[in-house]
Amino acid sequence: MKALKSFAVRAALPEPLRPLHAIATNLRWSWDARAVELFRWVDPDAWERAAHDPVQMLGLVSRDRYRELTEDQPFMSFLSSVDQGLTRYLQEPRLYQSKGVAAPLERVAYFSPEFGVSESLPTYSGGLGVLAGDHLKAASDLGVPLVGVGLLYRQGYFRQALNADGWQQQRYPSVDPHAMPLTLVSNGDGSPIKIEVLLAGLRCVAQLWRAEVGRVHLLLLDCDVDENEAEERAVTDALYAGGSEHRLRQEIVLGIGGVRALRAAGYGADVFHSNEGHAGFLGLERIRELVTEQGLAFTEALEAVRAATIFTTHTPVPAGIDVYDRDLMERYFDSFAKECGAGFEELMALGRVTPRAEGGEDRFNMAIMGFRLAGRSNGVSRLHGEVSRGMFHGLWNDIPLDEVPIGSITNGVHASTWLSPEIGEVFNRRQAPGWAENGTANWDRINDVPDAELWRARERARERLVYFVRHRLRKQLMARSASAAEVAWTDDVFDPGILTIGFARRFAQYKRATLMLTDPDRLKAMLLSSDRPIQIVIAGKAHPHDDGGKEMIRQLIHFSNDPEVRGRCAFVEDYDMEVGRILTQGADVWLNNPRRPLEACGTSGMKAAINGVLNCSILDGWWDECYDGSNGWAIGSAEPVGNADYQDRVDASSLFHLLEREIIPRFYDRSEGPIPRRWVERMKASISSLGAFATADRMLRDYTNALYEPAAEQGRRLAANGFERARALAEWKGRVAGTWSDVHVLDVEGDVIASDVGEERTVVATVKLGRLATDDVDVQLAHGPVGANAEIGDPSLTQMTSDGAQDGIATYTATFTADVAGLHGFTVRVLPSNPDLTNLVDLGLVTWA
Repeated sequence: MKALKSFAVRAALPEPLRPLHAIATNLRWSWDARAVELFRWVDPDAWERAAHDPVQMLGLVSRDRYRELTEDQPFMSFLSSVDQGLTRYLQEPRLYQSKGVAAPLERVAYFSPEFGVSESLPTYSGGLGVLAGDHLKAASDLGVPLVGVGLLYRQGYFRQALNADGWQQQRYPSVDPHAMPLTLVSNGDGSPIKIEVLLAGLRCVAQLWRAEVGRVHLLLLDCDVDENEAEERAVTDALYAGGSEHRLRQEIVLGIGGVRALRAAGYGADVFHSNEGHAGFLGLERIRELVTEQGLAFTEALEAVRAATIFTTHTPVPAGIDVYDRDLMERYFDSFAKECGAGFEELMALGRVTPRAEGGEDRFNMAIMGFRLAGRSNGVSRLHGEVSRGMFHGLWNDIPLDEVPIGSITNGVHASTWLSPEIGEVFNRRQAPGWAENGTANWDRINDVPDAELWRARERARERLVYFVRHRLRKQLMARSASAAEVAWTDDVFDPGILTIGFARRFAQYKRATLMLTDPDRLKAMLLSSDRPIQIVIAGKAHPHDDGGKEMIRQLIHFSNDPEVRGRCAFVEDYDMEVGRILTQGADVWLNNPRRPLEACGTSGMKAAINGVLNCSILDGWWDECYDGSNGWAIGSAEPVGNADYQDRVDASSLFHLLEREIIPRFYDRSEGPIPRRWVERMKASISSLGAFATADRMLRDYTNALYEPAAEQGRRLAANGFERARALAEWKGRVAGTWSDVHVLDVEGDVIASDVGEERTVVATVKLGRLATDDVDVQLAHGPVGANAEIGDPSLTQMTSDGAQDGIATYTATFTADVAGLHGFTVRVLPSNPDLTNLVDLGLVTWA
């Protein structure tokens, strides 16, 4: 029988137990072990039935049990202690508040299409969302003022199950926001705050839900409201579902609607951060605001917006970027462009590398718009920054590749969320209270831990993983109606005492999940070894439309279902944060073998590293900059070899060699007693060398120091006095771009006679500036060792000086010394210069001698 209407019923707690509600509805509980203990104490069975969701659990507990708890003095004392701990965390100054000067940030508005804060809030699919969740948690821990903006998907991301043949099936169960740790954002009169956007001329309304992530608020827009027609209600139905137009509609609600939601809910922000291109339309909405409310021209508003906007790209391949046809964009943005004080062609130009070619393809690229609307941008590892500079070099075509203004801030993981209880106990005995969330962690203290103590923690974590695998395999078989006899074998699957390898991630084809199957007989021999066996646990989801990824899962299932190896190789279905947490805490080795350089970062390996799990990875993403030869293993080398198939064979051979010759022997080496000393030595090297770098508090500090605070300062400067400097910068850029073709280096004079190292020499350049003044340009002397093709490989840059220009021509002078022997060279270049530019190559203009 289907209900005609439905409504939410929340748990009615006795007055003495009211703090339970506050603790349950602030997601800080998800990284507070004492809060989790509290909820287990309330009702262990209800905690398991609610899948560790405290809001749902409170609705499952009987009133009799609540009465018992009010009379349980030890429980009430513990409840009071946890409640007081939350209050202190929310109210006391954190690290950012203790800087000793007036904080330069009002608030960062952090936009992302997904947020993985906890499995109880299913608004994430994988790494991007979990990274965004860790970003919010780290901001909360450090006290960085930040608000998250995303979408509430009524079906979340799909739930995964596999059929008998191992083919992935997707389910989209509906979620009830009233039964989640969410609060409907309301006006003073109690009515819900709602915002509107236009979708191809049709009104779409969204209400706002708020999640509390420690000290940080996360706003989620929800289009499933009565004011909308069915098509508009479905805009926020599911994450990464539907076709191109559906994605565009979601991105309009996220970007344009997200800015309107901040305004409506009263959240001021002086920095806007777009986590990937999906939220990029936020910049267009802010331009529209400045044009309609402040009277700025489109180009002036663009400069004001860019100054305070940050764009982070996570995509190392063009195929991963949303691109929209011109006709579709025109349907949705023609009238919006007019509101921005621009023609539609000007808006389209924001998403194109070059002007539209006659008769050529005309598509709008969300990543290109992200770069054009942001004054500062970054990739998510050092290598990914290099890849991104190559991918988007066309935006600054005349600028040397290594000077393309895309930096990098390597991702990090939230230690309190991902650290195992076993390793956490080891550190708790050696660190100040609250060390994991107050920025005082000293990861080198792992070297003070006796080998036996650290090894016991590793064994306990592995044992917990084994019991989890058995439970999940049994559950998976029962879901497929397996008989008791067919399920019985899972009682003995896996062994708590043998080397365990973990592999869990999105099943994209470039991640090569089936690389281990390149030589199945060799793999089987390692799994079934009588004296040094291994076991492998695998998890991950393929995108619903990625049949190639699904085929990889099917192949692994077929291999793991072989009766010979099924006790040593398991695929855990429905990968989520809980699965990821237990695998990265319990494995001994974390395997990662993508095609280099297609892994932007790969944070699962960071989660493993802080738990003493040793990485065995391709030199890609974060591992490329962190592997030092003693803190894990590198598969293959950084140099590409041949085509993709040959590269796969080479990397597979390297992987098997590492396992057979280094990893397995080291794990089972008991030559110095019952503890594998050489293995523990490498565990300590991994934790001490990677712990501080791998954490999200390091990442947040990098963002704050390198991007957030400079963006806030520049944004305020350009907005002062009625946006005086933004207006002037727009006028200056237009004037420079219009006259740059007149700029030439007419002559360069300098001594080229051989000299000794360190001898000073002078270079004089004559530059035609045309209608520009000397203050409009920066003339630089580039010098350094000359390579085989007469190129200066890594030039040193020296600013040249001038006494002024006459008739549009100026003479510039600089001195330099050659500090190494060999062939040395120099040249001169001219760049636009203005104190309000984010960087000298911002315009992409340069003139070389």
